[in-house]
Amino acid sequence: MVSTSSTTARPRLRADAVRNRERILAAAREALVEYGADAPLDEIARRAGVGNATLYRHFPDRKSLLFHVLLYVNQRIIERARQALETEHDPFEALRRMVLDSADERVGALCPMLGSDIDPEDPQLVASRGHMQRVTQKLVDRAHESGQLRRDIGAGDLLVAIARLTLPMPGVRHQGDVLLSRRHLQVFLDGLRTPARSELPGRATSLEDLKTEICPLSPPSGRGRR
Repeated sequence: MVSTSSTTARPRLRADAVRNRERILAAAREALVEYGADAPLDEIARRAGVGNATLYRHFPDRKSLLFHVLLYVNQRIIERARQALETEHDPFEALRRMVLDSADERVGALCPMLGSDIDPEDPQLVASRGHMQRVTQKLVDRAHESGQLRRDIGAGDLLVAIARLTLPMPGVRHQGDVLLSRRHLQVFLDGLRTPARSELPGRATSLEDLKTEICPLSPPSGRGRR
């Protein structure tokens, strides 16, 4: 598979071009949730408030757009998780913020549709997955050290649950769908707190146990931490 990243440094974008790029990525994320991977590019441009030429200037084809939506969503979750780590004194609250922020980013809707033609070993994607791995593991480690997170839960369990519980419900509009995801994620979070009320089957899922390569919340293909 051909890498989607560029081998040369990208020129610095003007402020208006940066805003247009952000609007296109945000609009594409919502259109992909609504229509799937075949979301009309014309509709994405319309929602972003830009012309088709502007969209193609930033993203020359559908594959490029899908790839950069994946990076965009990943980076937004990473940044918000880092902010939670820096500002939250309560380790479990920092973990909770990361989990619920993932619902707002529509992660579950994007996971199944972005794997077809994207090279999982693209350097940008590998770096993004590595950042996600580290920040997630740090959140889990801190919650374990504080005694608030049950010991039979690993970072992999957290990521799998987020991906599954943020899948869109057919026939439910955007805001209602996000609300449902946040409700069910909160129930999940309540079940993560100590003391544990049940014994879970199997063992804690670590990052290295996950084999998925494309989902925004997936770890790198190399070995993770236990």
